[in-house]
Amino acid sequence: MSIKNGEYRAGENWPKECIYLGWLDYVNPLQGTESDFRFSHGNTLPLTAMPFGMAAWCPQTYEAGGTWFFHPRHRHLEGIRLTHQPSPWIGDYGHLTLLPQTGPLLLSPGSRSSSFKTEEMQVSPHYFDVFLQRYRTRLELTPTERCAAIRITFAERQQNRLIIAPLKGESHITFQPDKRRITGYTRGHTAGVPDNFAMYFVFQFDRDFHMEESGIFNGDYQPLGIHEGTGERLGAYVGIAAPESGIVGVKCGTSFISGEQALLNLNREIGEDSFGEILNRAEASWEERLGRIVAESADEENLRTFYSCMYRICLFPRTWHEYNQQNEQIHYSPFNGSICQGPMYSDIGLWDIYRTSLPLYSILFPSLLGEIMQAWTLAYKESGWLPKWLSPGERSAMPGTLIDAAAADAVVKGIGGFDTEVLYEGLLKHADRPSVDEKLGRRGLELYLQHGYLPHDRFHESVSNTLDYVYGDFCIAQMAKTLGKMDDYERFMTRAQNYKLLFDPTVGFMRGRNEDGTWQEAFDPLEWGNPFCEGGAWQGSWAVPHDFPGLAGLMGGEEAFVQRLDQLMAEEPVFKVGSYGLEIHEMSEMASADLGQFAISNQPSFHIPYIFARLGVLSKTQYWVRKTMAELFSSQMDGLPGDEDNGSMGAWFIWSAIGLYPLSPGIPEYVLGSPLFDKVTIQLENGQQWIIDAENNSPANVYSKSVQWKGSLWEHHSLSHDEIVKGGVLNFCMFSGTDPS
Repeated sequence: MSIKNGEYRAGENWPKECIYLGWLDYVNPLQGTESDFRFSHGNTLPLTAMPFGMAAWCPQTYEAGGTWFFHPRHRHLEGIRLTHQPSPWIGDYGHLTLLPQTGPLLLSPGSRSSSFKTEEMQVSPHYFDVFLQRYRTRLELTPTERCAAIRITFAERQQNRLIIAPLKGESHITFQPDKRRITGYTRGHTAGVPDNFAMYFVFQFDRDFHMEESGIFNGDYQPLGIHEGTGERLGAYVGIAAPESGIVGVKCGTSFISGEQALLNLNREIGEDSFGEILNRAEASWEERLGRIVAESADEENLRTFYSCMYRICLFPRTWHEYNQQNEQIHYSPFNGSICQGPMYSDIGLWDIYRTSLPLYSILFPSLLGEIMQAWTLAYKESGWLPKWLSPGERSAMPGTLIDAAAADAVVKGIGGFDTEVLYEGLLKHADRPSVDEKLGRRGLELYLQHGYLPHDRFHESVSNTLDYVYGDFCIAQMAKTLGKMDDYERFMTRAQNYKLLFDPTVGFMRGRNEDGTWQEAFDPLEWGNPFCEGGAWQGSWAVPHDFPGLAGLMGGEEAFVQRLDQLMAEEPVFKVGSYGLEIHEMSEMASADLGQFAISNQPSFHIPYIFARLGVLSKTQYWVRKTMAELFSSQMDGLPGDEDNGSMGAWFIWSAIGLYPLSPGIPEYVLGSPLFDKVTIQLENGQQWIIDAENNSPANVYSKSVQWKGSLWEHHSLSHDEIVKGGVLNFCMFSGTDPS
């Protein structure tokens, strides 16, 4: 990799003798933002935030769009938004917007918005900068974990103000002019919080207020003539005595615990530091995270795509804990509404990230992964159930209880830092004990335990849920074995074979099965929905990552299985809307790609091309993975083939680009693929380096003539986690044909 502008920069978190390059220069936070309800190129937001930070900031161009509040083609800005939204399908909470303004007071989003030049707006992970043409005002922001420093430059020094606008729910505002401070809270949320939820905030200004030009406005955007109040969507307009330079500094602190904690966070994370000092710290933190992987290539666009995906995997799950006066980790529990000890992480769906993101953390960020697992163990203690989809509390989206896979994968890889016995207790609970609340645990568990599957005539998405339960049982078995609980191991390994009950040999697919044992009627593999989640039989029949040899046996052997996968990739990308009753965006995205029924736009298809490698046909994996990366991924606004979903799709690209893939989380190994880069160096937390070297690599040379591990010929289809964390060189000798002879 070439040095950016020939310049080395010393990172604050690196040893003095170390250097790092400008990885941030390759990141495009706008990747995947050109999306809407009907078609997703990522459904991402261009977030300015610290890695895994609690507070994130995003330009808001369209409040009327609801949870789709930013689009890169819009040219009007309604403000910079403090957001905690993990997905437009989930919604936001604790959100508000900030907008500097000059001239007449205008408060509603449409009336106050200002045009800006999209090509001049700078959105980086560590820095946001925009010039508001209407107000001739520049707005800059740089983040800390829970706070932000804001710099406003007014070209005109009269009628200068900052508008603070909570977006939903009850809010409270208090002016403290003697301290140049605004404090308050917002209870705005979509769902998933106790009754006493609030996001507390404090804004500290470096200039006096013009109190006669300041006040509180209501949810109808009418000034109330007061400086303290509580009500629905109350906001503040703050008249500012700007200096001759026009530069005004504002520091924002946030907390989910209390107003006092928000001020403590502000003083601890920013204090008296300058905007530049905070910016440098944010830059150094991002460079350190991104630099865990050094990719070398002459293809600048591949590097931009890769590091944009690295940025994506470092946004979620979101930190949800804070530090008290004694510097102890504490958090407001989104489960019971109390202040609890220990770490917490939220805004993440286990169904999405168990496949790619968490296995990647086990290599890049194992200490962080251990803390995340401890947080979710605490979630079990605070709520009585392990999480499925958190934002910030349980939202219960998507099938299964895939924390089974996340937990087992961490345990079998030796990740430390969490209470494995308590976590295991939580896994047993949702695997063995029905919940009276269908949001918690496994839906329909009684019938699953009775029949070995969820009956199609009793439950929606019966096949998808059953297969996820079965895989979850396998993962619990792996954890039981590691903990020496052999009776549980045998019991759950028996349950892990239940997938066979849903395979119908007469059609060659998984199929919904009724409570009386009969198959669902009118089966059509092109029909989406009914027993399947966000797909049909073509997409959902391969969700047996723990036993591909067994699945192959149902299909007539591994050769027949390979032929079925060939057929899947060659089929026309057509679909029937089925029980959805309309064309959902995942259907549209699959139909727009030239990959047959391989719907890379959605997580259930992520692993499909890697099954070839597991069945001993690595060349087919290499062909389809490289084709997918080349045709459907880029760093651009339309650069992702479907919902990115909290780093899960970004992690798929990272795995594919380095040449391996976690085909079966819970089994500590990675199947081989086709490296995209000439060389990749991964700096491990234990001080070792893992290097993937691809000799003769090129866009045409996607196949491996031979593979060596630590200098010896490697003839296996996978590499173990234990081998990787010891460090070493994995060498692929690449060529352009499928026949090495």
